[in-house]
Amino acid sequence: MEASINFDLSFGGGITDRHQIDFYDVSQALIGFQRSLALTTHLVVNGEIITQSPSLKGARIYALPPEEGSWKITAVILAGAYAVTTAPMDTPLGHVIHSAYDYVVSESLGFHVDYEQSLGQLYEEYNENQVNVPRIEQHQLDSLVEKCSTAITEIHRPIFKNQSASNASIRSRMAGKARGIGGEFNIETYQYIREEFESEESEVIQGRVSSYNNNTFKGRIYVASEGRPISFELAENCRSNQVVQFIVASLSVNAVKDFDSEWSAINCRVFKNTSRTGHLKRYTIVQVSSGVME
Repeated sequence: MEASINFDLSFGGGITDRHQIDFYDVSQALIGFQRSLALTTHLVVNGEIITQSPSLKGARIYALPPEEGSWKITAVILAGAYAVTTAPMDTPLGHVIHSAYDYVVSESLGFHVDYEQSLGQLYEEYNENQVNVPRIEQHQLDSLVEKCSTAITEIHRPIFKNQSASNASIRSRMAGKARGIGGEFNIETYQYIREEFESEESEVIQGRVSSYNNNTFKGRIYVASEGRPISFELAENCRSNQVVQFIVASLSVNAVKDFDSEWSAINCRVFKNTSRTGHLKRYTIVQVSSGVME
C-alpha cells in the first residue's frame, strides 16, 4: 500500500499580511506541525504510536519551498513503497492519513469528529471494494490526540506568543482536491488546549467507555446527553482494581457493540473540566458503579 499526500500549513493576520512572521515562533510551529504529521503517519502505516518523530518508519515527510507572497509551507508525505520515490496523488492510504490527521487536529482544537462517520465509513467502503488498508481503531486515535497535544499547541505559537499571526489553518491536497483539516487555529483554540477550569461540585453521569489506557488511567466515555465521547481521567483515589474492572468491562462489551449488556453503561461521579468559554473538555472521575448512584 502506498500514499502521497500534501498538507499545507498557512498563517494569516498580523504582520503575515505583509508577508512576514516571527522567525523563532514559526520555527517552533513547524516542529509541532512535523511532529503531529509524523506521529499520525506512523500510526497509520505501522499500527503503533511513537513518542519521537525521528522514529517514523515506512514513510518520509518533505518540505516544499514556501510560496511567494504568502506565509504557507507544504509538507509532502510519501508512505509505503513510494517513501523513496514518487506516487500518485490519490490513494486509499492517503485518504486514511487525511482522516486520521483530521481526527487528531479536530479533537485537539475542540471540534468533535464522529469516528463512525469518518474513518468508519471509509473502512466500510474499502471493505466492500476489497481494498486492503490498515485499520486504526478509535482508542488508538484517542491516545494519539494525547501524544500530539504539545505539538498542536506549538502550531499556535505565532498566534499567542509575539502575535505575528492571528490565525492558522491546515489543508490536505490529493489529486488536486483540497480539504480542510480540523478548524481554524486562533487564540480561542489555544486557550481551549491550555486552560482548564474544574467545577466546584460533582455530578453523576452515565456513559459507555470507548477507550482506556491503564498506564495513564485516561480514556473516553460516550455520554448520550453530550452527544459525543468525552475524555476522562480516574482520580488518584479512584484507581482500585474494582474500578478498573468496571471500566474495562464497559470497554470490552462496547468494542463489540454489545450495547444491551449489563456492563455496557456505567455510572460515574465526576467533576467537569471546561475551557474558558465553557466547552466541556474532560471529566475527572472520582467514583464508578455499575448500579444507580445517588
